[in-house]
Amino acid sequence: MDFKQNQKINQVTEKTLVVGIDIAKRTHYACFVDDRGRVLQKSFSVYQSNNGFEYLYQRILTEMKESEKTEVIVGIEPTGHYWLNLAYFLEERGISLVMTNPMHVKRSKELDDNLPTKHDRKDALVIARLVKDGRFSYPRILKGMEAELRAGSTFRSKLTEELGAVKNMIIRWLDRYFPEFVQVFPSFGKMAMAALECTPFPSDLHQKHPDEVLSLYRKVEGLKSPQRPKAVRLIEVATSSIGVTEGCEMDRIEIATLVRRYHQLEKDIEGITERLVELVKMSVEYEWLSTVPGLGDTTIVDLLAEIGSFSHYEDPRQLIKLAGLTLRENSSGMHKGQNESLNGVEESYALSCSES
Repeated sequence: MDFKQNQKINQVTEKTLVVGIDIAKRTHYACFVDDRGRVLQKSFSVYQSNNGFEYLYQRILTEMKESEKTEVIVGIEPTGHYWLNLAYFLEERGISLVMTNPMHVKRSKELDDNLPTKHDRKDALVIARLVKDGRFSYPRILKGMEAELRAGSTFRSKLTEELGAVKNMIIRWLDRYFPEFVQVFPSFGKMAMAALECTPFPSDLHQKHPDEVLSLYRKVEGLKSPQRPKAVRLIEVATSSIGVTEGCEMDRIEIATLVRRYHQLEKDIEGITERLVELVKMSVEYEWLSTVPGLGDTTIVDLLAEIGSFSHYEDPRQLIKLAGLTLRENSSGMHKGQNESLNGVEESYALSCSES
């Protein structure tokens, strides 16, 4: 939810305890201030453990009682994924958690002591005072289907990236031992992978008849009808190959390993994609998005994994901002800037909504 600045400031009253936490991998640092930024509790360490979180929670309750506070708001500077455990812990106990912009924290450090030095105890206080001034945003704590989609989509992206890395390793291998291979198979289709599995070296094709080669390829799982012209062409280029012929024993093991890994990654990606599509089809948003021309199931999965349910947004401009398309007016002196691209996006969105 995108609150205006004044609404954020109004959330912090004289009855609000403001907690700033500098997040780290092992040890966080927390600091308590009031609505005017006065320090109520100097920075203290909070360990990334259940005992550490319980210690922080009890310190918050004690300070609220002693300072006669009825509300609490916890602000953090997001650092990687290390804040997630604490976020879920606090949410279970009904404590609001907000995020400050790391750039704001960096630029605000010199306000207290005119020094740009960085240390965790100082950062916790800076974060708390930024929260006091309403300079924060609300993170979306993922639950249920949204959490599943985000985790699955992220993992699938990693697997796809790994698949690309394995493909590059195969290409480098071919450059050394069978550079002419790509003349016959410019892409890694089923027959290309069968050829790498059965006849990776030019010497494997020496004095082989096309039918003999095709017989080998048919034994590979998933390949029913290998193309004879490609087999003939592969035998032809193999006869004049400039590929390296030394060290072939170890490199045969290498290419066999790469081919197995490539197939396994393909199966893993296909399996997780099918499961993600099953999940996303249970959402209301899928019914709308599936009617948009050009949007496939995997694209819808990635989109909803990133933005979540449409119910989180009250205005289309929030989605435009999330996509990084919030263009700003740039004016100076007599020059008046325009932001026509943003207006165009809004008009397109309004038009699509009216048509649907």
